[in-house]
Amino acid sequence: MLRRIFKNQYAPDYTLLAVILSLLLIGIVMVYSSSFVWAEYKYADSFYYVKRQLLFCSVGLIAMFFIMSVPYGTWKKYSKVILLACFLLLLAVLIPGIGMERGGAQSWIGVGAFSVQPSEFMKLGLIIYLSVYLSVQQKYITSFRKGFFPSLLLVFTAFGLIMLQPDLGTGVVLVLTCMVMIYSAGARLSHFFGLGVLGIIGFLLLIISAPYRINRITAFLNPWEDPLGDGFQIIQSLYAVGPGGLMGLGLGESLQKYFYLPEPQNDFIFAILGEELGFLGGTFVIGLFMLLFWRGVKVALEAPDAYGRFLALGIVSMLTIQVMINISVVIGLIPVTGITLPFLSYGGSSLTLTLCSVGILLNISKYSKL
Repeated sequence: MLRRIFKNQYAPDYTLLAVILSLLLIGIVMVYSSSFVWAEYKYADSFYYVKRQLLFCSVGLIAMFFIMSVPYGTWKKYSKVILLACFLLLLAVLIPGIGMERGGAQSWIGVGAFSVQPSEFMKLGLIIYLSVYLSVQQKYITSFRKGFFPSLLLVFTAFGLIMLQPDLGTGVVLVLTCMVMIYSAGARLSHFFGLGVLGIIGFLLLIISAPYRINRITAFLNPWEDPLGDGFQIIQSLYAVGPGGLMGLGLGESLQKYFYLPEPQNDFIFAILGEELGFLGGTFVIGLFMLLFWRGVKVALEAPDAYGRFLALGIVSMLTIQVMINISVVIGLIPVTGITLPFLSYGGSSLTLTLCSVGILLNISKYSKL
């Protein structure tokens, strides 16, 4: 009995930790395999991207193990400060001279080659604050005025600032994650139905207001209509996934990374993985993500308090939604959104944020009755 109590209170979920480390290792291998051609061409250093990814991974792991040792209740005390800092960063990124533009979106703040993406940190900041709010106000969540609308107002304020950059992909992940949390708190389906109608109208207006979004929709419906323009990425992604077959072409043997698929180490890294490791390799990675989802939900269900349950559910929902969107884009199920694949895609902000998030999840697992 004492051994069980000690294990539950002080030992993290080792299965969850093993899954995280496995995905990180696969990510490092695939970042190198998918990027060395482009890195050699652009920087005369085939290890350019993987060296930076190793740096991001090292910083992220240090942060993850540190956060894993901090009782998750600590973030409850500073939830307002964390959320305020995230909002200030979102506002700062919009100021000329401070915000940096990449890929048509002013989403970055940085110095020289190193930068951060505030919208990534807003996802975690909002999850922490919303977990506190729902744990305190859960009894009012069935009331539109007292519970549902205040939480909605907060979520869509953050979404609006993200859309000013604009970054629709991150905004969608943030909104869907928060909706899962609010629904799990007991919100009425009738409120979600009304919200869904307004959401569809708003989504259509967002598409109409930006021609490039309309182009992405038409390219998704028929990429061959513009194979060298808006349909180029998805066509090249399918050209990567298709020839992979059951076993793949072999690690490092991708053809699409030879300047066909643009910057394959980022959003479309799963396409290169499918080409090189085949259906079996892709299935194995998806299986790891499914195991992460299962263990994360189990941590949430067994958390000792409502705040811990909402916090764990928010983190695992964010990661799962992001995985589903990214892989759906790669295999042509939905239009291109610009969402990275957690643990695998190249990038500093997204990887650091992901590892900080799972650090909190691992800490909650110490107190869960797994």
